[in-house]
Amino acid sequence: MSEAPLEAPVEEAAAVASSVAATATTEEVVAANPLRDPRDKRLPRVAGPCVLVLFGVTGDLAKRKLLPAIYDLGNRGLLPPGFSLVGFARRDWQHQDFRQLTHDAVKEHARTPFREEVWKQLSEGIHFVPGEFTDDGAFDALAMALKEIDQTRGTGGNYAFYLSVPPKFFPVVVQQLKRTGLADAPDDSWRRVVIEKPFGHDLKSAHELNETTNEAFPESSIFRIDHYLGKETVQNIMALRFANNLYEPIWNRSYVDHVQITMAEDIGLAGRAGYYDGIGAARDVIQNHLLQLLALVAMEDPTSFDANSLRREKEKVLKAVRLPADLATGTARGKYAAGWQGGEKVVGYLEEEGIPADSTTETYAALKLEIANRRWAGVPFYLRTGKRLGRRVTEVAVVFQRAPHLPFSKDDTEILGQNALVVRVQPDEGITVRFGSKVPGTAMEVRDVSMDFAYGESFMESSPEAYERLLLDVMIGDPPLFPHQREVELSWKILDPVEEFWATQGQPEDYPSGTWGPPSADAMMARDGRTWRRL
Repeated sequence: MSEAPLEAPVEEAAAVASSVAATATTEEVVAANPLRDPRDKRLPRVAGPCVLVLFGVTGDLAKRKLLPAIYDLGNRGLLPPGFSLVGFARRDWQHQDFRQLTHDAVKEHARTPFREEVWKQLSEGIHFVPGEFTDDGAFDALAMALKEIDQTRGTGGNYAFYLSVPPKFFPVVVQQLKRTGLADAPDDSWRRVVIEKPFGHDLKSAHELNETTNEAFPESSIFRIDHYLGKETVQNIMALRFANNLYEPIWNRSYVDHVQITMAEDIGLAGRAGYYDGIGAARDVIQNHLLQLLALVAMEDPTSFDANSLRREKEKVLKAVRLPADLATGTARGKYAAGWQGGEKVVGYLEEEGIPADSTTETYAALKLEIANRRWAGVPFYLRTGKRLGRRVTEVAVVFQRAPHLPFSKDDTEILGQNALVVRVQPDEGITVRFGSKVPGTAMEVRDVSMDFAYGESFMESSPEAYERLLLDVMIGDPPLFPHQREVELSWKILDPVEEFWATQGQPEDYPSGTWGPPSADAMMARDGRTWRRL
């Protein structure tokens, strides 16, 4: 018998997904339709019946990202009809109050168009439980509410608990879930917990948090969410490297001069003074986002993209990371001072509301790291992040060595830089390849030109929000994009010595808002004969 042709329209695939949404996995959907070719990747993965319990529903993350992402999943036919959302917060609300909050967040921030029929189905499963995290009675009421939802919505005892709360409450909530038995999954059901960064504030606290969480949930049920790993462009680093033969042969010390990984923000604290002061740029961004990007860029090819194989290769990289011998010259930190940003006068960090006048928290951090293995020995990785910088951008730039012999005069190549492959993570997602080309004319003049790939232009559709992918992965139980506790602790082993050194150095160096960081960061690169990329 010949194979069925792959010709069903995308709309048909979405309709099939919606009609069988109560099934748990794509494989089950395929089994239910013997005429569908299993190679058809257009059939989306669909979550099975479950409840998502969201702690911290009144926070900014829930309103801007989580609640809209849940609606967008429903709008794409990726949630089952019985899906339910339970909010838990310290508010004297009824169910309809939480539904209204969700409705407003969806209308303002959802990526996909608002459709009344989708909202109606989703809103029928929205519930609210009021209470404090330390209130045993509130968690007992939550357990009763979930049992009732199982009966009325057919969710089968499958619960995901999302902790969008300040880090100090992580252990409290986890212990409450353990006390009430909500962490214990009956046969043929599952329980999972999602923890937002930061995973501790140093190695010791991260280890303690992992111990507390592991007492309630098995490691396979713990999803430490780093939203950067859910971004399409971050995942495309793996596709770029391992699905092509173009770059992997030169992805090593023989051809790469250095790597720059940048996450720059053009905003200040944005109301996060209570969280940010005492944490700083390195703990907030480098320990998780940038070290994860470094691991993806530097790792060897995994045997497959299952969680264990992927995590194993990332861990090898993190174990091989080496700090500079002299942290004074191999690191830089700063804090933004008053200046101009976007045509407006802005205050400095110490003038921000809620920041102590003697704060030594950095808003800019840069590190030089090396990886002690055969592929990368001698190749520096420069990581930088900061607030109130020139513009908002996150990118990974692999900068290649100069050609060993140039049969050109100095004047011919005076404006020629180094070849580079740049992965743009945000906001303009895509990839740029920079190389030298002859300028039209009678002279042999060579200068840099770029070839550009943009997601929006190549695929004619916008990339899903990172939280859409990650929330769906939680409900399906697919963990490759979530860091293991070993990765978290290895990252803290890298950063802790830097933080301990900085703690002895007094105030961070000032840099004017709207610029690209303190002079010490430029000096760090200049000592190696290099410069930061102009963004």
